[in-house]
Amino acid sequence: MQERAIVHMDLDSFFVSVERLRDSALVGKPVIVGGLSDRGVVAACSYETRAFGVRSAMPMRMAMRLCPDAIVLRGDLEAYSQYSEAVTSLIMDRAPLVEKASIDEFYLDMTGMERFFGAYRFATDLRERIQKQTGLQISFGLSVNKTVSKVATNYVKPAGQYQVLAGEEKAFLAPMPVGKIPMIGSVTAQTLRNMGIVHVGTLSQMPLKVLERSFGKSGVMLWERANGIDLRPVVPYSEQKSLSKEMTFDQDSTDVVLLRRILGSLTEQLAYDLRGLGQCTSCVTVKLRYSNFDTHTRQITLPATASDHRLIPAVVELFEKLYDRRLLIRLIGVRFSKLLQGQEQLNLFDDGARLAPLYHAMDGLKNRFGEFSIVRASGLMGRHERRNILPKSEN
Repeated sequence: MQERAIVHMDLDSFFVSVERLRDSALVGKPVIVGGLSDRGVVAACSYETRAFGVRSAMPMRMAMRLCPDAIVLRGDLEAYSQYSEAVTSLIMDRAPLVEKASIDEFYLDMTGMERFFGAYRFATDLRERIQKQTGLQISFGLSVNKTVSKVATNYVKPAGQYQVLAGEEKAFLAPMPVGKIPMIGSVTAQTLRNMGIVHVGTLSQMPLKVLERSFGKSGVMLWERANGIDLRPVVPYSEQKSLSKEMTFDQDSTDVVLLRRILGSLTEQLAYDLRGLGQCTSCVTVKLRYSNFDTHTRQITLPATASDHRLIPAVVELFEKLYDRRLLIRLIGVRFSKLLQGQEQLNLFDDGARLAPLYHAMDGLKNRFGEFSIVRASGLMGRHERRNILPKSEN
């Protein structure tokens, strides 16, 4: 069986790097991007601030105590999305199979290219091309699977590259702190330390039943990752798909309050579908069809998101601009396009970090009890209204 060749590429301190491209006076200075209010968190920080102990997702108050001279920027996610798309295009043009894991992170499956180019050489050339054409620094790790490649990337950041040869995964991971494994968060890492497990090598030697008893099904995954085992495939990235939902009324309406409520409900449902697919949208379209069958649409481009509280206001704003004839409406709809695979960078804005756990909890309830088991009060509709919602998925 042919050994896989999986490359993980990660843009170095991406938000800060973009800000420095836009303002060269920031180069070499301690920079933090994130929320500015009392509840603000660090979305990204320069390596100069990390020397003081500042880290992503840290409360801004704490970050400023650690590095009081840091320059704090609110951030511009639209600009970051544009740079991300530029890097994505360069990677898509060259690599045979690409997964976009987030706005600044990519997995490439280079399996089979070894006999033609050499995966490491190919990734090196691609990295140099990205840095030359965008001005952004990027690092990569290469191994037989996603986990080891990502750890390798983090091992050599910033501006580095590293290959873990097949068969050397366990030896590479063994001396590292358990928190270096991507799936291990701060809580799990502390639990492991309380069990006397500090390094990955120790975790890899733990009896599987002990880990299962302590962590449930996640215990198996912990053991596999610690042993350098990860069979997850690279999921092909596509930005051509779209999702949409429409409602055709039994009786044409000019009830603006009702129309806004329905738009909110349609948007909420689409956002739930997006999160279930592990995707974000960067283009929203509202569609109106009048009683005379005239159909009009209006769209807006926005920073990639899957959050109700960002999408619903955008949809309502589009509706207000579009519905200017005050005629009876026969059909109303919402469409999300320019879909991106990966998680939204929720910690850039204050409300995003605060609401992320709420979305996770709500989605869990919907997954268990049905999509309409919990909805926003502003989007409540009767059963007869919900029956008219027509979901669409397009390529």
